[in-house]
Amino acid sequence: MTEGSIDGVVVRDLVVHADARGALRELYVADWVPTPAFQQWNLVTSLAGTLRGVHVHPRHSDYLHVISGRLLLGLHDLRPDDPAARRSQMLELDAERPQVAFIPHGVCHGFYFPVSTTYVYGLSSRWSASEENGCRYDDPRLGLRWPTRDPVLSPRDEAPATDYDEMRAAWAASTSRHAESP
Repeated sequence: MTEGSIDGVVVRDLVVHADARGALRELYVADWVPTPAFQQWNLVTSLAGTLRGVHVHPRHSDYLHVISGRLLLGLHDLRPDDPAARRSQMLELDAERPQVAFIPHGVCHGFYFPVSTTYVYGLSSRWSASEENGCRYDDPRLGLRWPTRDPVLSPRDEAPATDYDEMRAAWAASTSRHAESP
């Protein structure tokens, strides 16, 4: 298990048990992460050159595993009372080197796919568009160095309505709303 430079981000190497029949790989064990219950699981395919994000969630944490291909995971900590606040980090997850990554809520993240990739990710609470804030992937205040200047983006990620400061403010406001609700 590797603790990243951002508090709470965990990357764990997975063990593959292989024999003449095939292979078994444990993907998730509840005590591997501080948020042991996940409410939604998604399987995603992304074509080479795609960049998804950068997004941040006020409530849910993410847990991901690359099944085939490779992704570059860009992280930036927005949590104001965390010692790693405003710290950024780039990680690579590759199907050839089986790992899982846990991303706590409050840590912005984006994914770049240098090759076509399939991955699975879990969310600690159901996804809701109203609980996802984001900003443009290349905002310099994120401190993320993506290997491309012309990725394939969704319309939403290509022209988000917010910049870094607006994303931080929206995230802080939505975090406060969740803290006040029962």
